[in-house]
Amino acid sequence: MGLKFSYTLLAPIYDVIVASPTQSVRQSSLKRLADIKPQNILINGIGTGLDIPYLPDQHIYTATDLTPAMLDICTNQLDKSSLNMKLHTADVMRLPFDDNTFDIIVMHLILAVVSEPDVALKEAARVLKPGGKIFILDKFIQPGQLAPVRRFLNIFVRHIATRTDVVFEKLLDTCPQLELIENIPSLFGGWFRLITLVKLK
Repeated sequence: MGLKFSYTLLAPIYDVIVASPTQSVRQSSLKRLADIKPQNILINGIGTGLDIPYLPDQHIYTATDLTPAMLDICTNQLDKSSLNMKLHTADVMRLPFDDNTFDIIVMHLILAVVSEPDVALKEAARVLKPGGKIFILDKFIQPGQLAPVRRFLNIFVRHIATRTDVVFEKLLDTCPQLELIENIPSLFGGWFRLITLVKLK
């Protein structure tokens, strides 16, 4: 089962499952956008638009998702807001944008979903301007952590909803143009992390 198909099925119930457990950490992540001058921001994998209520309105936003059914729900969320945002159906592993386009990229719960998270991170780095930042919220196994339950669970859920075996540091090793500047443990005993990267000039 491909992710596009499975998330089409999940779209009507996605918010019921995900919204409440992630609300506070989304707010914490997106506070990083609040007190800065207007920026050109890409939100990779916006899904049903759970980030929309917490996005400050001074910025220009571009948002992508692979699944039209998710974007249909997101459109309803967007209509209730005052945000300047354009939605695109797009694959985060093959972004339809030029190099060095965006000042900031937000990646909430997307790197541990896609089949090739290293490719998704490389694509984000490609379209990010030098000196720009990537804000990540996702679940990652620590380097060297056995995590047998999560690795076993990954066999069953990776093709349906999400991966549970991603080691962020291995992804970062594939993107030498990105530098880690913040790595904060968050939900579920630090399984989820708030990460900030900067693209070197």
